[in-house]
Amino acid sequence: MCALELPEFTKSYWRKKRSNKTFAPLQSDLTIDVCIVGAGIVGVTAAYTLAKAGVSVAVIEGSKIGSGTTGFTTAKITSQHGIIYDELIKTFGEAKARQYFDANEQARIQVKEWIDTLSIDCDFEERDAVMYAETPKGVEKLHTEKSAYDKLKIPGELSVSKNDLPFSVSETLTLPNQAQFHPIKYINALVKEAQGLGVTFYEDTRAESLKNDDDNHVIETTEGNKINANKVLVTSHFPFNDKSGLYFTRLSPQRSYAVCVKVADPQLKGMYINVEKPTRSIRTANGDKGETYLLVVGEGHKTGHHDDPSHDVSTLERYEVLTQFAKEHFPVESIDSHWSAQDLETLDRIPYIGNMTSNLQNVFVATGFFKWGMSNGTAAGLLLADLAQNKFNTYQALYSPTRTKLKKEDTKHFLKINADVAKELIKGKLDRSKDSVDSLKNDEGRLVMVDNHKVGAYKDKNGKLYLVNPTCTHLGCDVHWNDGERSWDCPCHGSRFSYKGEVLEGPAVKPLETK
Repeated sequence: MCALELPEFTKSYWRKKRSNKTFAPLQSDLTIDVCIVGAGIVGVTAAYTLAKAGVSVAVIEGSKIGSGTTGFTTAKITSQHGIIYDELIKTFGEAKARQYFDANEQARIQVKEWIDTLSIDCDFEERDAVMYAETPKGVEKLHTEKSAYDKLKIPGELSVSKNDLPFSVSETLTLPNQAQFHPIKYINALVKEAQGLGVTFYEDTRAESLKNDDDNHVIETTEGNKINANKVLVTSHFPFNDKSGLYFTRLSPQRSYAVCVKVADPQLKGMYINVEKPTRSIRTANGDKGETYLLVVGEGHKTGHHDDPSHDVSTLERYEVLTQFAKEHFPVESIDSHWSAQDLETLDRIPYIGNMTSNLQNVFVATGFFKWGMSNGTAAGLLLADLAQNKFNTYQALYSPTRTKLKKEDTKHFLKINADVAKELIKGKLDRSKDSVDSLKNDEGRLVMVDNHKVGAYKDKNGKLYLVNPTCTHLGCDVHWNDGERSWDCPCHGSRFSYKGEVLEGPAVKPLETK
């Protein structure tokens, strides 16, 4: 399909170019004022903000700092989140829809302020954010969204010609003065500043359980260490303690794909995303030696579900589709890297940020950014830092995870999510593979039968065989093979495991059983 050959393994451009400082895992029990679980942009932002206020903070991370969604983002810092403001007005009213815009603008401004005051070298560039339409239906969506912008006094501009894309589009809607950056360079700098203010970081330390009482919370790690904390901020993308508040019933895990290609000169001054499906999100990135790269992102689908009837391609083929799109429209010289990311969608498209449940006053959560985590994630870190200090925050009611107002479509979405989970659970238990281990080729994974038992099998490029129990350790659904990432993905709640069974993405905290 594509003349340019993809690299053998997926690798994020952001994590390829800048590795993190290594922190030792937690090796003993710990007592702290605030424990933050998860070291992406939310956790690091909250840690730095709290440290500046003199709060005693520890941050634990199940893998490496920035190794989750923050390390695999498109890294746009913008308040233009696709076609959303008309929908927010219908669900929440104009006042709260405007609050959503203000919260993200405040986050963007805060990021720039820290970059300036701390002299952070993170390839920060102010760029216009542009949505584009290629069909009459898409144009209609842009016009509806522009009407919402006008109601909320958001400075958007419609145009039939003002863009620098190298292909024809029908119309655009531009939000000026947004930004893009290198997310790992940015959070590494904040980690260094937070550490200098007394924050302790622990990598390869995965939270397994949380026990609560009125004045103290005990986090137990998978290694058996205990952390006693007055307050807990759960910023681990999918909450590790998701059964508190039944978050697994209110979040839909979505995967999207990215290719990073080296280009001669893309002539792009803006950050672009289309309004039709499949999604095409486009931005540039600066190389360390003056070269220019182009990121093309899209091909999204629900995690563990690879058979979209309207766009039937495998995981691996999605990268080839994106690369072909880049080649058709830009002067592509080579493919630098490619990767996928996982995002969580809430029922009403506003993230859950605040008290995890109404009766857990000192346990807070931030999740459900639906692919706009750089601005929403920063807003979340700032909000959680305020809540941890018992400070009022203007946006706490808007983002509250315990909000109850849902429109009819959201209720249907809730029912569909849980119906799909039940369907996958039953389907997985009834499916019986007819394949055997001997049918596997090198570098191929599949469900097979071994001694009359269903087993997840992967044979690496040298012929070494890896066998796992395909039952997800979260709630028992059967995992599916992901040929692009060489991983086992759960179609129910988005847990992901390596071919060796190791946890890659929550909510699962325990690995798959090996055979």
